[in-house]
This record gives sequence, C-alpha cells and structure tokens, in this order.
Amino acid sequence: MYQGKMIFSQLISFLPKYEFNKCVSRYRGNHKVKTFSCWDQFLCMFFAQLTYRESLRDIEACLRAMQNKLYHMGIQGKVSRSTLADSNENRDWRIYADFAQVLIHVARRLYRDEQFSIELDETIYALDSSTIDLCLSIFPWAKFRKTKGAIKLHTLLDLRGKIPAFIKITDGKIHDVNILDELIPEPGSFYLMDRAYLDFVRLYQINLYKASFIIRAKSNLQFKRIYSHAVDKSTGLKCDQIIRLTGFYPAKHYPDKIRRVRFFDEENNHDLILLTNNFTIPALTVAEFYKWRWHVELFFKWIKQHLRIKAFYGTSENAVKTQIWIAITTYVLIAILKKRMNLDISLYTFLQILSVTAFEKVDILQLVTNTHYKTQGDRFSNQLFLFD
Repeated sequence: MYQGKMIFSQLISFLPKYEFNKCVSRYRGNHKVKTFSCWDQFLCMFFAQLTYRESLRDIEACLRAMQNKLYHMGIQGKVSRSTLADSNENRDWRIYADFAQVLIHVARRLYRDEQFSIELDETIYALDSSTIDLCLSIFPWAKFRKTKGAIKLHTLLDLRGKIPAFIKITDGKIHDVNILDELIPEPGSFYLMDRAYLDFVRLYQINLYKASFIIRAKSNLQFKRIYSHAVDKSTGLKCDQIIRLTGFYPAKHYPDKIRRVRFFDEENNHDLILLTNNFTIPALTVAEFYKWRWHVELFFKWIKQHLRIKAFYGTSENAVKTQIWIAITTYVLIAILKKRMNLDISLYTFLQILSVTAFEKVDILQLVTNTHYKTQGDRFSNQLFLFD
C-alpha cells in the first residue's frame, strides 16, 4: 500500500520552486505580504485549473473542506475568497508569465527529439491567435469592437510536443500580423502561418534571418512566373512555380524570388495556394507542412475545453492574465510529466485522471498504468526478519 504524498503534492514536487521564487523577487510579489504568499496564490489557482473549479467561492469551499490537508499540499496561508481575489487583482501577472516560460524551456528540451512523420532536423513552428470573447461592460479594458470586448491569445507553437514557444496576450483590436514584430526568427526553422500574417515587409525580415516561412497567399496576389517545376498531379499538386511579385508595394517590400505551390486538399475540399522562401524541400512537403499548422488550432481548442480560460475569476486585466498564464503552466506541467514518465496516454486522459484524484494518496505512475506499487513503508520499521 502506498503511504507517500497526495497526487497534488506529487505534482507540485515537479515545479522548480527556486525558479518561482526568483520570479517573485523580480517583481517584488511578496513585498509586505504576511500570510498569503505568491506561492499560496499560485497553488490555489493551479488547483482550480487542475480540478476545473467554477469560481473563487468554489475554490474556497473545496480547499476549506480539506483544511487538514492544505499544509501537505504546500498551502500555508488561509484560503479565503476575498484574499485570493485581492491577490489576483494586485500581484503582478508577469510573475506567473515568467514562471510559465521556465517550464516551457524545460518542456521544449524534453521534446526536442520528438519525431514527425518525416525525419527533419529543423524546428517547425505554427503561428496563430485565438479570440476569447468578453463582456465589454465587465471588462472595459478589453477593447475589440464598439459593443463587444475580447482578448487575443497569440501563440507560436513548437510542433515537437505541441509546446507553446511564445505567447502574448493582447486586447482584441491588435491585428495578428503585428505579432511578427515580437518574434526573433531562428535560422533554419520553419514558420507556418495563415494569410492573416501576409505582410511582405515582415516576411522579408524572416527571409533575411535565414528562416523559412510557409504562408497561405491571398486571392489577389500579383506576380510574374519565372519557372515551373514538373509536379505529379495525382498527389493533389497543381503547380510548383518560382515567381516574382509585381504589385508596386509587394515588389518593393519583397524584392527576391519566392516559391508558389498550389495544392488541392481533397480531405477538406480546399484549394490552397502557398508561398514559401524555401526552394529545396519537395512541393508536396510544403503542402504537408502547412497542413500541420492545424495543430495550433487543436492546442487552442484543448486549453479552452479542459482549462479555465473562457470564464474568469476576476475582471481586471491583471487577474485575467494571471489566470491564463497559470492555465498555460498547468498544460506545460502535464506535458512534462507525461514525457518524463513515458506515458502512452493522451494529455486529456492524464488531466482527467489527475483532476478527480488530487487528494488521493496514490503514486501517479501506479494511477495511470494500473501497476502494483509498494513502498518500503509497508513494513514495520522495527520488524525483524529471519531471511533476507
């Protein structure tokens, strides 16, 4: 019989508390705090994400019902709805954003050898954004439209392990293409983007960094064909061309040659026209890479369905960003555990198992693999044995 820590305590043992304390010190998060520290706040919000709590009152009720277990969970301050609300309101959200980046760095290192359907040494990123609708009267800072509020979650997803390499939270009025100014392209990497990011000034900057982009073209693209490669049309390819842009501003902003690949996606009945600055990979691979961009859409769908980022515990910008960053930390931590334990289950299944067993004293590996687990604590320490 297992006599160790609770599931929740085992989870937080994987968190680098030293790095968390560095993030707190960077923004003076515990300045003049006596009872309810940033670590207590983080654990309460992490518990809320893990178990999908509906409100601050829900968090308070669940944790107070387990009052005798809070110390063993790492929560030393008194859990109160008003105290948690004040913490989310006033403590700098950048503490939790920086801590999430620490875990993202760990996760990307663990998943860097993850293989795709083809062997590829380069890193592939998918860039996209997801809009979270908000009530403008309750969230007046989240500007979007005249009568509607929203925030955008801009994400650059590393497709090895589906780990977000870059995340920025903005109000809904910020156009997607502006996020390209925030990125520093990695030489040799691939960036997969939808046509919302089609800006030839910014694409040329990616080209100068020796990185590759694959982006969907707009229907009004003006160009001159220089050369056409032969393609196997039975694969869905329609053309593979080397072109130059002829529009006044596009030609000025992107003076080099560019590659145009046209592909018919029978599965979704879509005719895709793709632009890339990579002239070496096969045309069919260009189309296959672009289809992998859908993984970032699945990432948004996953966190919206299984974590609390559509309904918020507070209304201020600081409270909303704190909640989102702790949700991302939860996602990344689950991914880290899954990799370190070599689990052959989905993230969804893993999260659901953990959510209903947070207070159980069961070894995590035993819980998800149904293997028999015993500790040496099963035997009395003062028992004598005739045979070793």
